[in-house]
Amino acid sequence: MGPYGDPRTPRPVVRPEPPSSAPHLLAVGGGKGGVGKTLVTANLAAALAQAGRRVVAIDTDLEGANLHTVLGVPAPRVSLADFVAKRESDLRRLIVDTPIPGLRLIAGTNGHLGTPQPRSFRRVALLSELRKLPADHVLVDLGAGTHPSVMDYFLVGDDGILVMTPEPTSVENAYSFLRAAFYRRLRLAMTNESARKLVHQAMDQGNQRGIRTPLDLLREVRAIAPEEGDRFATAVQSFRPRIVVNAARTAEDVRLGFAVRSVCKKYFGIDADYVGYVNHDEAVTQAIRQRRPVVVTHPSSDAAVYLVRIARKLLDAARRARGGRPAPRSQAASTSSWARRPIA
Repeated sequence: MGPYGDPRTPRPVVRPEPPSSAPHLLAVGGGKGGVGKTLVTANLAAALAQAGRRVVAIDTDLEGANLHTVLGVPAPRVSLADFVAKRESDLRRLIVDTPIPGLRLIAGTNGHLGTPQPRSFRRVALLSELRKLPADHVLVDLGAGTHPSVMDYFLVGDDGILVMTPEPTSVENAYSFLRAAFYRRLRLAMTNESARKLVHQAMDQGNQRGIRTPLDLLREVRAIAPEEGDRFATAVQSFRPRIVVNAARTAEDVRLGFAVRSVCKKYFGIDADYVGYVNHDEAVTQAIRQRRPVVVTHPSSDAAVYLVRIARKLLDAARRARGGRPAPRSQAASTSSWARRPIA
């Protein structure tokens, strides 16, 4: 069975439109562990705080929480685990200060090893509470892999960043992550139970219905529920993951982000956004040992410069989004541009 579980189980709530005063929610994930997602989360959060923004970083990786360590915070006595276990219902009471002005933290320490992730109904409550935090930006450090909780956090945010390294295993897992997120987004968009089951079947590349491309899937969906066709197309067009290549050493490593973006467009019709790369830099290792973000300890290092550049891009994108975006192209025009691409 795929990462979504039984298609008959209740699906998570679809992302609501946040109020104008709600924080910008940015989720940072990775297809596998060790790619630097916590490093990226900590430094983007610090860079945004240095830019004068109110920032809360939250560690949802309850099985391997270490965001607090990178930010120089001793293991807090309260954490997200208290919310998951229902010991605390108000996330604001779990916020602790960090040594960086403007940046606060909800740690992921002291988790229940038998129940490392909140169940579906508790995730819905958590995602709702994130929108109420007193901040301009909330950065969510995700666990690795394609667990339903990871996918929900990634998809519910205003922006989702996928961190990868120029290694074959990381690239392979990054594609698996994007593929899982792609189907999760489609399935969340469907309101018809039969259409949702079709999306679940399409996840199997060897499915007996012969669904090989988004167009095949769209045709099948429209055959059983014509009204779902527009929702399908809208879901594809609205999915715009952002890619960061970490620990780049060569020009070829830097070009990897463009290659991944091209594959996303070719096989899924996804307009992924390559927002930048971070050089392999000894300053990063030194900063981790000092338990501080590299943008704080070594602001002139290559890694810090590129991380700040990525933070500025994200900040600009958030401002444009709050100011309103042009209306999307008509579904008739957009469908032909992506639907015939094979599903990788």
